Amino acid sequence: MAKGKLTCAIDVGSTKITTLVSRVGEEDDKHHIIGASTSSSRGIRKGQIVNIDEAVDSIVESVEAAERMAGYNIGKVWVSIDGAHIISQNSQGVVAVSNQHGEIIPDDVNRVIEAARAISLPTSSEILHVIPRSYAIDNQQGIKDPIGMTGVRLEVETHIVTAATIAVKNLSKCIEEVGCDISGMAFGGLVSSLAILTDTEKELGVICLDIGGGTTDIVIYVDGAVAYSSVLPVGAKNVTSDLAVGLRISLESAEKIKLTLGSFKPLDKEDEVDLSSFNLPEEIKTTSYKTLVEGIIRPRLNELFQAVATEIKKSGLAGLTPAGLVICGGGALTVGVVESAKRILGMPVRVGYPIGITGLIDEIESPAFAASVGLLKYSLLSAQSSESSFQMSHILDKFPKLGILGKVSDMLKSLLP
Repeated sequence: MAKGKLTCAIDVGSTKITTLVSRVGEEDDKHHIIGASTSSSRGIRKGQIVNIDEAVDSIVESVEAAERMAGYNIGKVWVSIDGAHIISQNSQGVVAVSNQHGEIIPDDVNRVIEAARAISLPTSSEILHVIPRSYAIDNQQGIKDPIGMTGVRLEVETHIVTAATIAVKNLSKCIEEVGCDISGMAFGGLVSSLAILTDTEKELGVICLDIGGGTTDIVIYVDGAVAYSSVLPVGAKNVTSDLAVGLRISLESAEKIKLTLGSFKPLDKEDEVDLSSFNLPEEIKTTSYKTLVEGIIRPRLNELFQAVATEIKKSGLAGLTPAGLVICGGGALTVGVVESAKRILGMPVRVGYPIGITGLIDEIESPAFAASVGLLKYSLLSAQSSESSFQMSHILDKFPKLGILGKVSDMLKSLLP
């Protein structure tokens, strides 16, 4: 990606639509945020579009506000996709090294990844990501980057993420009606992990948990690469709904209490929390702290983490994540979330904040914006991958066009992505 180039990311969530506009730094690869906006999400339930007109209006509201802040019109965007329709599996690919001297070139890597893509899929699904986990050359395992090495047989282990075709098409239609072109689409849980996890955590083995409004994304890293990912159709909105029912207040009032309850302490020894400063339309002045936290919020969080524990057990990777659990998403701000996770899962737990960004970050330095920041980082990684393929093509252009070398050059160029 050219230094100084503008990048736009739209995180389409069940609770909010976030649009970020950034410029890649001239001296480093950090994203400098120049525009950020969030609007309430409408027409989207559990990560999927249920009303296109309402969803388009919500996205337009967010995009236009970000454009005004940045002072630029947004043309191309990177978009997050979520929902229980997203599933994953691991696949292997094997090819023979094409170079007669045995040296592995980018074309060999592209071919072996394409071989790993050859999996059986229902007609209603399509591949979203093919993520290389590790390579093997002949009998040597655990290779991270095989280019330049020598061998006869090249293998790859990949992690493949698939999505429902109808969900992809509906989201694409919404973005197109906003008037933007899609540069790429990425799984929300994957990009969230790029924003909050450190390289050390990925190498040790770690679980990234993105608790959104309507869904919870699980991404498990082992030996520095994604080994498992899935989506649970439950999220932080369940806690808000329980609060609204328990206190007989609106969802908006319940959300306000949920997000700020952690900074409140009971008055004296009476277990009462003063709510008068919230100016709630229901005019509730005080309520029981114990009832809110232990009676309403904690049981719902325990239920969520029980489902997460079941999913981790299903992955078969429970003993391979010594770095523990890192929680992000708006649900990470819920009072008692870390304590519940530690109690149910029995592992180290921390709340993850986006890292590696500069600029107008005061409003987005929050776990709730992990996916939108991660989308920007994902766009940079994708651009770097594309540039490496382009550079290989550019090198082949320098070969003479006469004789056998010209034919080989044309053949190799036709194979490049």
